[in-house]
Amino acid sequence: MKTYLKFGGLMALIITLFAFTSNRNKERKIDKVLIEFIEEQDPYVNESMVNKLLIQNQDRVTNVGKEILVLNTVERELDSHKMIERSDVYLTVNGELRALIKQRTPIARVNAVTPFYVDVTGKTMPLSDSYSAHVPLVHNVSEREVGEVFPLLKKIQRDEFLKKHVVGIYRNRKGHYELELRVYSFKVVIGKVESLDSKIKNFKAFYQKALRDKSLDKYKKVSLQFSNQVVCTIK
Repeated sequence: MKTYLKFGGLMALIITLFAFTSNRNKERKIDKVLIEFIEEQDPYVNESMVNKLLIQNQDRVTNVGKEILVLNTVERELDSHKMIERSDVYLTVNGELRALIKQRTPIARVNAVTPFYVDVTGKTMPLSDSYSAHVPLVHNVSEREVGEVFPLLKKIQRDEFLKKHVVGIYRNRKGHYELELRVYSFKVVIGKVESLDSKIKNFKAFYQKALRDKSLDKYKKVSLQFSNQVVCTIK
């Protein structure tokens, strides 16, 4: 009987302490906002911008009880920003509001009436006031044609050789594409965005041979649009 009484008393004490702690936690105010950017990225969105999205008004977050703050709503506000890929917002036991931010990654900039980026997933994103991305510039492409050119942009972004050399992409009226190189003046004609693996393989083989022959400056155009061929035009 005594054992049951002791156990009952212990449970009552735990419940009382839990209720007291829970009540204090609810009454505790948020007194600090900490922002952390996931992965090392260029600053397309900065801490000040995130703070505005988080609180709009400093008093709104730092002076309200935890029970009022709906974290999912805060996350949705952050995730709706066009520079943010995802966020994770949580509260610490010390009353700190923390936000982990993963920015979107642009892989090309489209030179349109209103310029915009294309990100690593193929979606458009606006230019940043904080930072200008060092990515290839795309010409004569509208938002409607982003899906068409995206496989080529993705190929350039993932291939170290192309990433090093390609600075521009041009689309003509037929929907054929040309590449502008960083060092050499000749254009690389891709044609339609298809059979990219074969075309890039042929271009790399041509480039290495011409580099050994010291003949890269002789060409005006290098066409890859014909099956398993590299057709060159001399200056």
